[in-house]
Amino acid sequence: MVFEKPIVVDCRGHLVGRLASLIAKELLQGQHVVAVRCEQLEISGSHVRNKVKFFQFLNKRTATNPKKGPIHYRAPSRMLWRTIRGMLPHKTARGAAALQRLKTFDGIPSPYDKQKRMVIPAALRVLRLKANRRYTVLGDLASEVGWRHAELVKRLEAKRMLKSDAFYKKKVAQQKRLAEAESKVFADNKELKPTLAKYGHAL
Repeated sequence: MVFEKPIVVDCRGHLVGRLASLIAKELLQGQHVVAVRCEQLEISGSHVRNKVKFFQFLNKRTATNPKKGPIHYRAPSRMLWRTIRGMLPHKTARGAAALQRLKTFDGIPSPYDKQKRMVIPAALRVLRLKANRRYTVLGDLASEVGWRHAELVKRLEAKRMLKSDAFYKKKVAQQKRLAEAESKVFADNKELKPTLAKYGHAL
């Protein structure tokens, strides 16, 4: 299968709507998508404006039984999930199957912290918005409307970044030692170069 391996998208610095539309298309084509660091997504417009709009959305409910919906998610990961759901025909079998292929997370939980993450240039705020335009960080907005786990995610992210930095330094040191060993081998075996080159090998 072409789409067996999931795409891990690092949501940091992306605009919610643009990212959601691109992910929705991939899901409908059969791709599995994992979105991480949803708390660092961004929305165009000032913080106050987006907060007012969200409180207006909170007023929408079923008068006879509010439990029937609409459900107002407070976590950034669920906000993104709901936005993508709105771009899918989720009440059909095809749309429901596409939605099953999506995972969204705040922070970067295991095992995705050890996998290569990608960005989508077509959805990056620095490339799509003018420099003087205001924007809102989704995690900040979520914290003010009822999301309680911002500090926990921040702490876990700080720990993850320390581990990642240590791993990177160790990897660089290993590569340096390997390069030094290779150069030493080349220096010690200069006389073998013509013979190896003759048979199609390079030292």
